[in-house]
Amino acid sequence: MGQMSGHVITGPGSGTARPSRQINIVLRSQEAIQSAATLQAFEPEPLPAVKPLPGVDQYADIQKELEPMIGMDNVKQLVYEIYALLYISRMRSEAGLSGGSQVYHMIFKGNPGTGKTTIARIVAKLFQKMGVLTKGHLIEVERADLVGEYIGHTAQKTRDLVRKALGGVLFVDEAYSLARGGEKDFGKEAIDTLVKAMEDNRNQFVLILAGYPAEIDDFLMTNPGLPSRFPIQIDFPDYSLDQLIQISELMAKERDYVLQPQTLFKLRQLLMQERQSDMFSFSNARFVRNAIEKAIRYQAVRLLGQYASSVPPKQELMQLRPEDLK
Repeated sequence: MGQMSGHVITGPGSGTARPSRQINIVLRSQEAIQSAATLQAFEPEPLPAVKPLPGVDQYADIQKELEPMIGMDNVKQLVYEIYALLYISRMRSEAGLSGGSQVYHMIFKGNPGTGKTTIARIVAKLFQKMGVLTKGHLIEVERADLVGEYIGHTAQKTRDLVRKALGGVLFVDEAYSLARGGEKDFGKEAIDTLVKAMEDNRNQFVLILAGYPAEIDDFLMTNPGLPSRFPIQIDFPDYSLDQLIQISELMAKERDYVLQPQTLFKLRQLLMQERQSDMFSFSNARFVRNAIEKAIRYQAVRLLGQYASSVPPKQELMQLRPEDLK
């Protein structure tokens, strides 16, 4: 019998598989395994599941404090933006994504009585709830608290206040006064110390500088590096007359007093006169609060004279009349 070329092929009934078919099956199996391995190598790993923030909505308590406040729509919106940023940044971190490094130092521009200190307290509380600050307390200072009487004294006083503010907010009111004395004034030393503290204690406290809009702008120009260190700047507009009347009614209601219609009319006149006489030093809601508290004192004197030997009716105890506004 002659020699057969190629592979030996057995008969169909012999029960033995063809070698060429075996080789093809093995090769195809190896290719399938390699292809699957290649796809697996390029397939991205699934991200970990995003975990919801623990507890109740962290913004609920903050919203309860903001809602009753008259006006300030732009301020409320910005506070919510800060909350949204903190919330999403935390969820990104839990999902294995970069949360980014945010700076939360702020500038509050506004005239007296426009709610700057109140909002600073709310912001401090928000940062504490969202885990940015450990304590969330507010340290409110002004020039006299920061500036010392001799060289080196200012730096020490400022560092001590920063140390007290760690974990919370350091609120510097009328911050522009630190730059009013010129190059030889110790206020410049306070500014330099604050700037250094912002670097040395990064993310350990939030610094808020507050004051009149024009003066704050001039103050920021004294140091080229200052504006970039305060990425969040909020304008606090003056209240309108209608808003101030609403604030007066709210203040009276919180103290269980009622302003008569004639009293509100007289208060509106007083507000108009005060604003026209000195627009730049008008203290907005602070003026209203002082007027209400003074009216309460005059009402007490009036009632004591009218009801010296008896108890005034409940309605009289609550009413603030026009004559109580001096």
